Amino acid sequence: MSQTAFKDFLKRKQVNISVQAYLIDALGAMAFGLFASLLVGTIFSTLGQRTHIHFFEIISSYAKSATGAALGVSIAYALKAPQLVLFSAATVGIAGNDLGGPVGALIATILAVELGKLISKETPVDILLTPAVTIISGAFAARFVGPGVSAFMSAFGNLVKTATVMQPFFMGILVSALIGVALTLPISSAAICIMLGLDGLAGGAATAGCCAQMIGFAVLSFSENKWGGLLAQGLGTSMLQMGNIVRNPRIWIAPTLASMITGPVSTVIFKLENIPEGAGMGTCGMVGPIGIYAAMQESRNPAMWPGILLVCFVLPAALTLLFGSALRRLGWIREGDMKLDL
Repeated sequence: MSQTAFKDFLKRKQVNISVQAYLIDALGAMAFGLFASLLVGTIFSTLGQRTHIHFFEIISSYAKSATGAALGVSIAYALKAPQLVLFSAATVGIAGNDLGGPVGALIATILAVELGKLISKETPVDILLTPAVTIISGAFAARFVGPGVSAFMSAFGNLVKTATVMQPFFMGILVSALIGVALTLPISSAAICIMLGLDGLAGGAATAGCCAQMIGFAVLSFSENKWGGLLAQGLGTSMLQMGNIVRNPRIWIAPTLASMITGPVSTVIFKLENIPEGAGMGTCGMVGPIGIYAAMQESRNPAMWPGILLVCFVLPAALTLLFGSALRRLGWIREGDMKLDL
């Protein structure tokens, strides 16, 4: 097969070997898989603990147990897998998540789905061969790649967490700014935090950065987007502004500067902590604040509730408006720069 013919074959099979497909589309889809399983399970677990309603605990256990399958299906969907490959990816996701965590699920599912797509509908025994190739290749990838990748991500996450404990001020700034920026970029900050196991003070700093971006953009663009934009960005995602950021990157300055202040406020003053499932979510569905509560409810820290109020809501809004006002006076932000098509 010539190089041109091979490229045409890959195009026909919708195999797009690119950063966009694997590190943006697939990673972004992981966030939906995580939200539909692990994250919502965490929310129900917290509700069950506070209300003592056992049914919530049952729902939580089912949701969390489906994490691997949800990851596999969501990644396969993002890669435009045909039906048999898509359904087989549930098994691959379970194997990948069990042996290598979310990163293991990502790598195993990408490899399995792309191989499954190549063989799909190419033989008379497609009903048997396609799921077999998808599951076997995914299981092998999970077995041989997953543990090593998981160990690396865990070690790196522990390094970040240890550094944050040792240097809460500077690491508060760094973690808050970087995870906040990741939340607004077309990648998944939630998946990154879960893959790194980012909890404790580092998780709190990550939450501060995400809230600064979401609440910041929501209030900064209120004159253009009104209440619909406030809710879409404040409870949804600041990623909606990505197109406007490309057109005028200066609109990103105010919420990012706000995150560099709220991060150390979280780590040094209020000592807020979070769980990995909530660290990269910010105010999306209120998962970030719920995660802080889940992480700190046993500590009975009296600063928790004031910290959540100030770090997640008040300071992001006030600081972003302050910085945004200065940027408007400089002419760096103009009316209409943050308009959304809602």
